[in-house]
Amino acid sequence: MEPETDLNALAARVRRTVIERARAAGVGHIGSALSIVDLIAALYGRALRISAPDDNERDRFILSKGHAALALYAVLYDRGLIERELLESYCLDDTPLGTHPEHEVPGIDFSTGSLGHGLSIGAGAALAARLQGSPRRVFVLVSDGECDEGSLWEAVMFAAQHGLSNLIAIVDANGQQAFGYTRDVLDLSPLAARFAAFGWDARELDGHDPEGTALVIEGLAGEPGPPHVLVARTVFGRGVSFMEGRIDWHYWPLDDEHYARALADLALLDAGSALR
Repeated sequence: MEPETDLNALAARVRRTVIERARAAGVGHIGSALSIVDLIAALYGRALRISAPDDNERDRFILSKGHAALALYAVLYDRGLIERELLESYCLDDTPLGTHPEHEVPGIDFSTGSLGHGLSIGAGAALAARLQGSPRRVFVLVSDGECDEGSLWEAVMFAAQHGLSNLIAIVDANGQQAFGYTRDVLDLSPLAARFAAFGWDARELDGHDPEGTALVIEGLAGEPGPPHVLVARTVFGRGVSFMEGRIDWHYWPLDDEHYARALADLALLDAGSALR
């Protein structure tokens, strides 16, 4: 893939596609997808080294937060890795594009959805790359609610033990999960410090600044050393006023009224971004 010159414009297109396809399919998980759009734009627009989906030396990406798959499908379409016809089949009968990603879809390396397991897969993939003498890196996007899982922290310890500097975890820290706010369910703050205590290079960043995120990733050390984690501060439902920070929109689908309001909100967000 060629680098995207305007990551904010890429993110704007992906956000709109998320809303359009969610409405067409009549399914939820919209706020979770909007939360990661800017991170996805930074990865697929600039950071990931992928010449072709079947290139053995390509960087690997694992969406451990599998229920946000619509954002991934949207960017795969935008970057030319899947066709429009496939995108429009989202959640229809006999489609590979379900609410969680499947590896049979071009551009998706690993099936995910069972929370807490993606970082373990990523650690294995990063170790495999080292054993094969490959320069490929492995990126894993996890949710902050997912950090409740013990299996995630086993992977954290494993990656630090083996010095997997080619492993980059990104935490979508939007502060909420399916049935409550993370501070009330299981408060893991300060999250970056917890990763650092296990031997990771831990950094915090604005998860809605794709250019800044891409620059941070570009500056990560590639030589042997600790694995990296970027704790990205995000807003659930980013860009849609009635979704932002609302637990309800973890599962709710859009009706016609909310669909129109969502598109209007995104237009305002995009206009504000263009002025910056």
